[in-house]
Amino acid sequence: MTVKSKGFLRHVALSVADPWETAEYYKATVGLEEVAEIDGPLAEGVFLTDGVVNLAILHFKSDEASQGTGVDFVGIHHIGFWVDDVIVSGQQARAAGGKWIMGDPNNPHGYEVKHTDLSNIIFDIAAHGWAGSQKRPGEAENETHPNPRRRLAKFDDRREAARRKIEANKMAEAV
Repeated sequence: MTVKSKGFLRHVALSVADPWETAEYYKATVGLEEVAEIDGPLAEGVFLTDGVVNLAILHFKSDEASQGTGVDFVGIHHIGFWVDDVIVSGQQARAAGGKWIMGDPNNPHGYEVKHTDLSNIIFDIAAHGWAGSQKRPGEAENETHPNPRRRLAKFDDRREAARRKIEANKMAEAV
């Protein structure tokens, strides 16, 4: 009997020019909650959640970091699955024709393992969730990834400028 690993769609990543402006937009329009900001070697950005799924809003720092989409790409960059077994899920992905592109496929506890599907759409698999996500909402064996509510002071000006722009847009629309 072949062991199967099930995945749960729990993360969508957008590639944008200004993550703070995009984050403020989704907070203002659909009420997503901010859970964290990052400034890593690959990207800077903001993470939002609806309480089940994490929305990563990223600006990649280089073409290499963007995993093939290009630093100026704007759109859905990748989707992420919270899986039961990273190694088995990766084997399943590659056996079905997917291509590994990043991350250690033999580390069951690593950060993420990225692949492309048959249409070259990037997806990642991880044995943990993303900030503000839940693996199996409503089920007894549900897992919740903590919400760190982490803000980086270095982005205060950008966050405030984005908030003011959204407020100005609302005021202009009300006139």
